[in-house]
Amino acid sequence: MGGGGSTRRVTFEADENENITVVKGVRLSDSVIDRMKEPSPSGGRQPRGAGAVNDEELKKRIAEELALERARRDSEAQKRRLLGKLLERERISSNEHLTRAILRERAATEEERQKAQRLARQVEEKERELKKHDAYYKEQLARLEERSAQFYKVTTEQYQKAADEVSARFK
Repeated sequence: MGGGGSTRRVTFEADENENITVVKGVRLSDSVIDRMKEPSPSGGRQPRGAGAVNDEELKKRIAEELALERARRDSEAQKRRLLGKLLERERISSNEHLTRAILRERAATEEERQKAQRLARQVEEKERELKKHDAYYKEQLARLEERSAQFYKVTTEQYQKAADEVSARFK
């Protein structure tokens, strides 16, 4: 992660304004380039004649900046991996929760269906019982009406007979 020596060779050169030009394909972010352009903590740029010391210092700074950039990228990659794992766990948890909810709902639906069937059977049974009672009471009513008619007939006959007797007696 930047702590060990890199086997990659970076070749660079300073132009007349002491700007750095990367010769081999190393990409540097704008922030790295800006930091490299800042004057060194030793109190400003050295004159052009001290190029070897300046080159060593620049090489060191580039190596440090590259190490920092790699560490930052590695850290971001690790964060993305952790976030991916977290999202995957969350997705699995959501799926499990959803599956349990679906199973509970199915069980509740099945229970409601069975309850409805039970209630339908009870209603049918009550209807059959009511029909039996209805038939029984209609039969009883018919018997009572028949008896009442017979009683009325007998009573009417007895009344007529008694009326005839009274009328024959007092004539």
